[in-house]
Amino acid sequence: MPQVEIAIGGRTFEVACQEGEENFLHSAAAMLDTEASHIAEQVGRMPEARMLLMAGLMLADKTASLGDKVRELEAEAAKLRGDLETIQAHPARVEVPVVPTAITDALAEIAARAEALAEQVEAR
Repeated sequence: MPQVEIAIGGRTFEVACQEGEENFLHSAAAMLDTEASHIAEQVGRMPEARMLLMAGLMLADKTASLGDKVRELEAEAAKLRGDLETIQAHPARVEVPVVPTAITDALAEIAARAEALAEQVEAR
């Protein structure tokens, strides 16, 4: 089992982890270190256990907030999926007016007759 050295709040710790999880441990330690650094800046020096507890609580709070946001977004996505399914099941009917061929032919005949009459009137 690999031993990994991590730094949190200016203190160094040696931690064991499973093979292949070293990167995850470094990533988690970096998050904890960020929180511990913020606490140290605001409060100053404090006992190691209290610093780790406070940093852990800060991360837990952020995680809970993100969990709430994920649940909100999942609910919104489910609603949108439902709306999409409704739209797909009952598509809007769009009617496009089409002029029957017989009417367009009749209008063309009337236009031709009108032009012929206009030519006759001009000729006189």
